[in-house]
Formats: sequence, C-alpha cells, structure tokens
Amino acid sequence: MPFADVAALALPAHAAVAPVATTSWKTVTVRPGDTLWNLAIAHRTTVRAIAEKNRLSNGGALILPGQKLMVPGSAASAPRPSAPGHAKPVQSAPRPSAQPSAGDRVHTVRAGDTMSGIAQHYGVSLTKLLAANRLANAGLIFVGQRIVVPGVGSSAKPVTPTPAPAPPAGYQYPDKTAQAVAESKAKLAARDVPSRTDTSAMVRATAIRHGVDPKLALAISYLESGWYQRAVSYTDAVGVMQIMPVSQTWASELAGRSLDRYDTQDNVTAGVLIIRALQAGADSREQAIGGYYQGLYSVRTKGLYEDTKRYIASVLAIYARM
Repeated sequence: MPFADVAALALPAHAAVAPVATTSWKTVTVRPGDTLWNLAIAHRTTVRAIAEKNRLSNGGALILPGQKLMVPGSAASAPRPSAPGHAKPVQSAPRPSAQPSAGDRVHTVRAGDTMSGIAQHYGVSLTKLLAANRLANAGLIFVGQRIVVPGVGSSAKPVTPTPAPAPPAGYQYPDKTAQAVAESKAKLAARDVPSRTDTSAMVRATAIRHGVDPKLALAISYLESGWYQRAVSYTDAVGVMQIMPVSQTWASELAGRSLDRYDTQDNVTAGVLIIRALQAGADSREQAIGGYYQGLYSVRTKGLYEDTKRYIASVLAIYARM
C-alpha cells in the first residue's frame, strides 16, 4: 500500500509517435482492451489528437468497449493490432504447434485465454513462452491451440498473490478502522468491477499513458491485490493498488482532479501516479518499490524493514515473469 510522503512528481515520459495524419477521419468501434495509446500507434497519430477530435474528457483516460471513435484514415486502412493481453481468434489454419521437450507442459487454449495470462499462470516469462511456441504476436492465439510451456513439467502450480494480508497475530482492530474496513467492503460489493484480465489490461494501459514501466505497475498491483478491485486490507487499503485514504488525497493532487479509490480506473491511476512520483524521488527502482510499501521518507530515514525487503524481492520476482 502506498504512503504519501513524497510531493515531487517527475515530468511524464511520453514515447513519440508519428505526426498527426492529415487524411480524412473514419469511425472505429472500441474493442475490449483497446486504449487510445494503441489506437494512436495503429493509425499513425497521437493520443491527444484522437482525444481532441472526439472531445474526450480527461484526455481519453477511459474509453469503453463498443464506443465509437474517430481516427485518421480511410475505410481501407490496415486493421488494428490486437490490444495487449487480449487473444484474437484467427480464421486461417495456424502453423504447426511447437513440440514439447522433456520437462515442458502443454496448455490447450480456452476461450478468454491470453499469452500473458498463460505465462503468469505458470510462472514463466512471456518472452520465453512466445519463443517456445515460435509466436511473433502474443495477440494471435485461438481456442484449441496447444501452447508449450517451457520447463514447468506437469506438477506446475499457478503463481498466486497474497492480497490484503491478514493482521499479525494478536493484532486488535481499532473500532474506527474495523468500521472503515466493513464500509469499504460494502461499497465495493455494491459496485461492478472488471475481470482480472480486463484489470491487468487497464493497469498496463494506464502505466503506458503516464510514462511508467507497465511491467512494474503490473507486478506491484498483482502482489498488492491479484488485480482484484474488491480486495480490502485490515488497514482499509482498497482495490487493485491498495489505496488508503491518505494515498487517495496525495494521488488526487498528482492527478489534478479528485480520484475515487473505489472506482477501478481511478484506483489504478492513483497507484500508477504514486509509482511515478516515487521513482522521481527515489535513488533506485528498488527504493521506489520499497517506498510504495513502507513510505519513501521512512525508507530513507530508517532503512528497509525486513518485510519491505521481502516485498521488494516479491515484486521483482513477479516483474521477471511478466
């Protein structure tokens, strides 16, 4: 859970894309997992240009499946690439699957599977999984396809996060905190929340939009909550990024608008902005990760606690498997 003890915020790092197209604009329908970033790259324009053309609020921070958007190009332009983390069925016959070696495992693709999800499930890196199956595009898999998972054997178990840890033995809830936790759980139970797959895509897209390493944001959020918005800790840290009330206030200042930690997109935005602020103020990536858990001021003045060291190691282990 992040602690708000750093006020400095680095200027966002934005990757350059091609200049805004001067051709006519066409209408596209947003698919699950699409982001303005992906659409801008696919149609050789900028996020800002699409947001302004479609008069999107908050710079297009939230777009929805089924939404119609104007993008540069004619109806004959090339199709958009699949959104990261979302498998797209292909109609033509695939090339032969890679053959498993001793110690490998074969996974049969089911509806909704993605290569990134399969990699996370078996605890292998996406790069290794793609290489083992000779796949150049993680978005092109189909139901029934056999995916070779290298080096995990038949006894492999999925990697499971430990979200919303239980309080230490003997810990007594203050009445006020216990009430806040109960209220948070009730609020989240009454709200619709996205699936873990959609949530991970949201984390990735938000991190890219704000110039944060998406793998780092995904690793922290996976360890914090398992990409589950209804996770609530015994200290009343809430949601995907385990945002506390003080963290919500800090992140709202960083965002320049009021953020609602009970809203999935706002919760993710808060965590990503805090990660960016911590990286701007920390001396290293490890110190920034520790700052998310312990607080950067505490890390600098008191050093890393033992549980913070374990937290950093866990985040980096998950990062390596992304």
